[in-house]
Amino acid sequence: MSSTPESSVSTANHIPADLQRLAAAMNSLPDEYAAQLAPLVDAVVESTKRRRRILTLVQDAISQLRLDMKYLMFDLEATRREREDYRQKLDEYQS
Repeated sequence: MSSTPESSVSTANHIPADLQRLAAAMNSLPDEYAAQLAPLVDAVVESTKRRRRILTLVQDAISQLRLDMKYLMFDLEATRREREDYRQKLDEYQS
């Protein structure tokens, strides 16, 4: 994945448009109703940000795992080639 730290941070802090519209609509309510809803909306916004950060971390971990697997597969193939070369040399030596 070609995610840079800057893009991860901006993605993690982005609030979905529907939540922005909800907050704007809440601000147009009378103060007593807006005050009752504000903690709930703030909790939803924080939960959304937290989920997005977790999703970004999981995506980064999966990308790193894929890269590690590619390195391991390369190493495994190199080790197999070396083993076959040594077996061939051993067979030639014993003949």
